[in-house]
Amino acid sequence: MVPLTFLVASPHLNGGMFERSVILLLEHDHTGAMGLVINAPTELAIGELLPLAQGRQERAWVGGPVEPQVGWCIYEKPTGRAGEMRLGPNLYATSSLDVLDGVLCDDCRFMLLLGYAGWQPGQLDAELRNGTWLWVEDGAHLVFDTPAEDRWAEAMQLIGVKPDTIVPGGAQA
Repeated sequence: MVPLTFLVASPHLNGGMFERSVILLLEHDHTGAMGLVINAPTELAIGELLPLAQGRQERAWVGGPVEPQVGWCIYEKPTGRAGEMRLGPNLYATSSLDVLDGVLCDDCRFMLLLGYAGWQPGQLDAELRNGTWLWVEDGAHLVFDTPAEDRWAEAMQLIGVKPDTIVPGGAQA
């Protein structure tokens, strides 16, 4: 299995929704890339958004600016239902309401995210070369075991980066 990959916003990415973002990368190939921002909670309870989650008080999260009307769920235990994607040991993702219903009935940690972050073919590669994003692998604890407000700093620490030592611009080969 491919290790989990996270994109961590460079300290020089100022302004906008991606400042200090940590993104769980779901896909990255010749057709483009997509991922879910994992450190942008909202004030909305999921019970306010979905009839099947009525009464649930867990917060919804901003997953990204693309298709914010579409929900994504990342969670710990498989449901065995069609439409779930295994990302790593004890980490799954789905945009299926049927799978989400299974997750809500189970006793596992989850996040309901609205929208996703997306890149056209070659766009993310260019942003990586320009130093917009830093690449982190195997930071599974960032998803559920690190408080949202600490995820960016923890991700930076995982790669041994002190944010104040990064200079703008990226590696040029």
